[in-house]
Amino acid sequence: MVLQDQDVSTSFFSTNLKFLQYQVTWMQLISPCFWEEVCIILQLGFVGIILLPFVQRIVSKTSRNIVAQASKDYPIVAKVGLSYRASIVCSSLMLCIHVLKLLMLLYSMNDTSCNSKLEAYSSEIVPVISWAVTIIVVCLVPKRKHIRFLWILRTWWAFSFFLSISSTILDTYLKTEEHGYLKMIDYANFISLLPSFILLVISIRGKTGLIFIDSHNIAEPLLSGKTDKDSNKKRGSPYGKATLLQLITFSWLNQLFSVGIKKTLEEDDIPDVDVRDSAEFSSFAFDQNLKQVREKDSSTNPSIYKAIFLFIRKKAAINAMFAVISAGASYVGPYLIDDFVNFLAEKKTRGIKSGYFLALAFLGAKMVETIAQRQWIFGARQLGLRLRASLISCIYKKGLVLSSPSRQSHTSGEIINYMSVDIQRITDFIWYLNIIWMLPIQISLAIYILHTSLGLGSLAALAATLIVMSCNIPITRIQKRYQSKIMDAKDGRMKATSEVLRNMKTIKLQAWDSQFLHKLETLRKVEYKWLWKSLRLAATSAFIFWGSPTFISVVTFGACMLMGIQLTAGRVLSALATFRMLQDPIFNLPDLLSVIAQAKVSADRVASYLQEEEIQQEAVEHVSRDQTSFDVEVDNGKFSWDPESTNPTLNGVQLRVKRGMKVAICGTVGSGKSSLLSCILGEIEKLSGTVKVSGTKAYVPQSPWILTGNIRENILFGNPYDNNKYDRTVKACALTKDFELFACGDLTEIGERGINMSGGQKQRIQIARAVYQDADIYLLDDPFSAVDAHTGTQLFEDCLMGILKDKTVLYVTHQVEFLPAADIILVMQNGRIAQAGTFDELLKQNIGFGNLVGAHKRALESVVTVENSSKTCQDLGSDGESDTDLTSNAQQLQQKHGLDRLHPQEITENGGKLVQDEEREKGSIGKEVYWSYITTVKGGFLIPIILLAQSSFQVLQIASNYWMAWASPPTSETEPTLGMKFVLLVYSLLAVGSSLCVLVRAMLVAVTGLWTAQTLFINMLHSVLRAPMAFFDSTPAGRILNRASTDQSVLDLEMASRLGWCAFSIIQILGTIAVMSQVAWEVFVIFIPVTAICLWYQQYYIPTARELARLAGIQRAPILHHFAESLAGAATIRAFDQENRFINANLGLIDNHSRPWFHNVSAMEWLSFRLNLLSNFVFAFSLVVLVSLPDGIINPSIAGLAVTYGINLNVLQASVIWNICNAENKMISVERILQYSNLASESALEIEECRPHNNWPEVGTICFRNLEIRYAEHLPSVLKNISCTFPGRKKIGVVGRTGSGKSTLIQAIFRIVEPREGSIIIDNVDICKIGLHDLRSRLSIIPQDPTMFEGTVRGNLDPLVQYSDNEVWEALDKCQLGEIVRAKEEKLDATVIENGENWSVGQRQLFCLGRALLKKSSILVLDEATASVDSATDGVIQKIIDQEFKDRTVVTIAHRIHTVIDSDLILVLSDGRVAEFESPAKLLEREDSLFSKLIREYSMRSKTFQQLRKSA
Repeated sequence: MVLQDQDVSTSFFSTNLKFLQYQVTWMQLISPCFWEEVCIILQLGFVGIILLPFVQRIVSKTSRNIVAQASKDYPIVAKVGLSYRASIVCSSLMLCIHVLKLLMLLYSMNDTSCNSKLEAYSSEIVPVISWAVTIIVVCLVPKRKHIRFLWILRTWWAFSFFLSISSTILDTYLKTEEHGYLKMIDYANFISLLPSFILLVISIRGKTGLIFIDSHNIAEPLLSGKTDKDSNKKRGSPYGKATLLQLITFSWLNQLFSVGIKKTLEEDDIPDVDVRDSAEFSSFAFDQNLKQVREKDSSTNPSIYKAIFLFIRKKAAINAMFAVISAGASYVGPYLIDDFVNFLAEKKTRGIKSGYFLALAFLGAKMVETIAQRQWIFGARQLGLRLRASLISCIYKKGLVLSSPSRQSHTSGEIINYMSVDIQRITDFIWYLNIIWMLPIQISLAIYILHTSLGLGSLAALAATLIVMSCNIPITRIQKRYQSKIMDAKDGRMKATSEVLRNMKTIKLQAWDSQFLHKLETLRKVEYKWLWKSLRLAATSAFIFWGSPTFISVVTFGACMLMGIQLTAGRVLSALATFRMLQDPIFNLPDLLSVIAQAKVSADRVASYLQEEEIQQEAVEHVSRDQTSFDVEVDNGKFSWDPESTNPTLNGVQLRVKRGMKVAICGTVGSGKSSLLSCILGEIEKLSGTVKVSGTKAYVPQSPWILTGNIRENILFGNPYDNNKYDRTVKACALTKDFELFACGDLTEIGERGINMSGGQKQRIQIARAVYQDADIYLLDDPFSAVDAHTGTQLFEDCLMGILKDKTVLYVTHQVEFLPAADIILVMQNGRIAQAGTFDELLKQNIGFGNLVGAHKRALESVVTVENSSKTCQDLGSDGESDTDLTSNAQQLQQKHGLDRLHPQEITENGGKLVQDEEREKGSIGKEVYWSYITTVKGGFLIPIILLAQSSFQVLQIASNYWMAWASPPTSETEPTLGMKFVLLVYSLLAVGSSLCVLVRAMLVAVTGLWTAQTLFINMLHSVLRAPMAFFDSTPAGRILNRASTDQSVLDLEMASRLGWCAFSIIQILGTIAVMSQVAWEVFVIFIPVTAICLWYQQYYIPTARELARLAGIQRAPILHHFAESLAGAATIRAFDQENRFINANLGLIDNHSRPWFHNVSAMEWLSFRLNLLSNFVFAFSLVVLVSLPDGIINPSIAGLAVTYGINLNVLQASVIWNICNAENKMISVERILQYSNLASESALEIEECRPHNNWPEVGTICFRNLEIRYAEHLPSVLKNISCTFPGRKKIGVVGRTGSGKSTLIQAIFRIVEPREGSIIIDNVDICKIGLHDLRSRLSIIPQDPTMFEGTVRGNLDPLVQYSDNEVWEALDKCQLGEIVRAKEEKLDATVIENGENWSVGQRQLFCLGRALLKKSSILVLDEATASVDSATDGVIQKIIDQEFKDRTVVTIAHRIHTVIDSDLILVLSDGRVAEFESPAKLLEREDSLFSKLIREYSMRSKTFQQLRKSA
């Protein structure tokens, strides 16, 4: 049957080539030298035309002189491009080939069919002259400044290609017809096809690729033909405009590659994605699918699985079609091998034409497989991109509407993991989806092929295949469990890392570095344990994968022997090739099941998040302004942050606010002030009652929320810029003088979370944001706490009572002096409005309000008493005096938090930016990065063992297959030389040995890879946590988290195997080439130039791909950073109705990431397609050689073995380059982690030879000697020549305007910043000479921004577990939190959520006090510690500090003067210098002292209150 088919095919082939026979016969009849004559005439014509212009130039000497003079005056330098280089190389190669052919012709005339020596020699001499002239003309191109090659040159190159291909085909055909064999001159013709083809491509493109630069180094864009005007046009999408041929060949990427090879790619060089791939389009389509599912199922929570199915179905169906075609085409090769071996054995009887037809069939199948495979892989990546964009957008939109309980159940770290890791796993599944359709087809075809050659033996193969596949199922189940555990462990680690980075300053100040480092290392150990289990299991899977062909072949051949089925060489080789093809489905099944498991876990996590409760959209009823005179109405409102709690947060709320009213809200810490504003905003869950709001809202939260960007962007907040309105806003919010101090004014960049702004400035910026909105209703949550007395007064007068005088304003405040101006005051107590009325009415009631006022009165009296004791207390000063501040805001030279302000020089140099663009390596990845990775573990001693194991596997595998091919008889009639039992035994032993080598290799790769990943992680972790605060101030947390999350995952799970596969695929291809060359050495003739072209392609591809991968990595962080910022400010975004703007910004960031990512995966397909084509070319050539070789030269069985290996050549050759490129792309993750592994470090934590004694500091004397602080060498000093001594066991108050250097002084004491000159001596110990841990652990601080960590109450007070429960309770009682904590069911184990958000800001501040009380240090620093608490709580805190720290040194920075008025000494800072340092009494004696002026301001601000109190 097979032979009959073969005869039919031979007949078909010969019939179709009859025209060729007639042509050849016709030519031979005309003249035996016809072909040579044609070539000579055409080539002489070319030489004549090309030389004609040169003759003209020789005649016209004048023009030549003018040109020479011009070139002398204006020298032109040509920058050589790729096309030009290729034209020189290929032309030179063609010249060499024709010289070689001429020499061969001189040696022997037998190599030509022409009987005329003259014509035969001329046919080679003329091409030599032609190509020599060609080279000369090409060399003159730069001199003539040609943008495109000459038309005659391009015509000649096109003509020479068709000439080469025609002569090669005809010569080969004539030789085979005459049963001759190919000679060296024929192989030279074959080789000439390659350079002539390249020249054909260059001639079609036409461009020289030259850039011309004049003497002034101005490049003319001659290559691209574009001008500056063109370059400014909007980026298009070449993919969207591509033709069918471009889509198949991916040549729409050529333009990007031509840019990438010339220069380092930048963001603007990358084209846009197609509209259908854009985030906006994908997001809209996915939302429509969700809506469709919701309507169909009548469910409020639609199934995400159904929505994903609807979203991907059309594109997935097209991909599935290509995948099925690819799978089908890949089995044509194994199917034809038996025929091919039979043909070689029976070449005499079969005829050579059928051999060529078989070669053509092999090649055709390979071409179809290549095109289909590249299309389905690209399509799957593209679909993954669309799904990722839609899911990220969906998660983002959900984040903006999460209810408070939902938000608390998902930390930022978890949600960021949904975006970065879970979505990646879901999109990975889209790629594997096609394997579901391919698997049954691959297995069915394999069994069919085995059945045609082995008959019933195929059933044994099927049984063995099913056994192997079933072995993988339990492995996959276990792997799924491991993956789930890895994700949980990763979540925990990322959550903790995020928290540590967010609170790094507190950790350093409290000397908790080692504790939190240990915590992160412990969490990593848990992750490491599951990673190791997972990788160990993966190594077992690899063993099954590589051992499966062996097992299946042994079972199948054994079954054939038992059944008496004859095993011929052709059948054995066909079976072996099929078994190798079966590796794919066998290996892909566990992979597929694993990916399905991972995707299921991830999809469930995302679905669970997307189904979380949202804020009640209907909680607030919006009423038209013409229907009511009330802007805010709350009727019998009952609200709770925790709906399941029996005690509501707010109860029985009755509130009506008329248009234009000013409503003040006051009360003790935790009484429900902020919750009252939240119920108006609709943030807190409404249990009952109604809330009506009439008009637009603007909201200022208690904790400032500042976006990364410049100040103006933060104030405009998406509104158009109106110069007059903007100036009025800035003036009213007291920001004018701040802007004057910035070199870039309001365009100064703000760092992450506003790190380079003081607390007061952040507060004023967000007040300005609210004012600029020009809303109807303003909700201000304690807006005056973070600003000093003078600024607070100015804000109240100019902003609240000025620019907002006609607006409805509800403001929470702890400062009683701001209450009298309110139309109505609400006093909150235990979640109820305890009292409501005007200031006078409330004073008369004398209930809860009296306590607040009484506390303020006592504080004020303490100031007045000190003031009256001074000699110059008669005149309290006029308003004019209070306005003429000696230390006005113009003297703000520095600001708080690490970089007290962004210094003018720094702004000028950085373009107003503190946070610079992420550092990005450029050019090729340095060898040192590879070397660092390889030698991280024990200097890389395991690497040679891994390579030896893989080489042994390859040798043993080839030996086993070689043995079977050699020992099996070529045909069924031939008797085997050895017994088949013995043959099978040897084969089994060799195959088992090779599989064991794989097991050793897989285990060693897993061990080495994970060990290396762990070492690099620990190095990075130590480096980051030991970095100075300046690093965290200028580095967004997203960049560090990206490395700790995505990049670390690459190191944990991918990097070692990617790098290993580079070596393994090279070893594999060397083995394949060795087998093929052993049969037909001629393969080397074509393999070497093709390999050279492959390497050239790789060199051409890598610069572009590398930069695309880097840009994609960098563009990932802004998505996560923007999301984290949006989550933190979700309430503000909702209050301002800015959800759509932020959603659009998120879509833009997704597209920014999609552009480099999409073009990167497309570039991979571009390269793979070309490498596959070249491999197919090599395979086809080797088949032609095997067919053309005379009968008897080679053993048909061994030739069949060569074809068996050659079938996979295209895969192997592509995989070598692919793995190298992929490894380089993945190596970027190593490069990024290494960047953060060698950061500049703080000083040592402990210095053994300089350790202070155990009870240091005993007295607490702090001596500053000529202290000078600056944040960088190129910046001005922040503190200048500070010399003073804080006596031990005294209370020192530090005052000064915002930005005078107060916080910098505190940071200097804790060595957050190191002195440039001078020293700080504490109890005779120079703090710069001892370890940081020894210093910071002996000092206590209550910072301005209260920090709490996720965990328990006890863990927050005593993270180092140094104190007993009784001591903790005692501290809680002293800081007024004892009762609150006892009321909780868990007591000391009561939950603290992320950022401590389930505790009020005031309560968080009290926790910080509790830490200081536990620590009992000799020195306590308070950095505006009572800014967020009411006057009554402030009084309590001051009282506790007076009692508990009476024999200790207390350094207090405060905006509230009464907190420092009873200090023993006052230090007044101005412009970073000591302005005054005396006791309060002595300073008040001098009327012109700065302290006196501050006291007068505070007194004046409360004058109204004094008068009202007296009248009451």
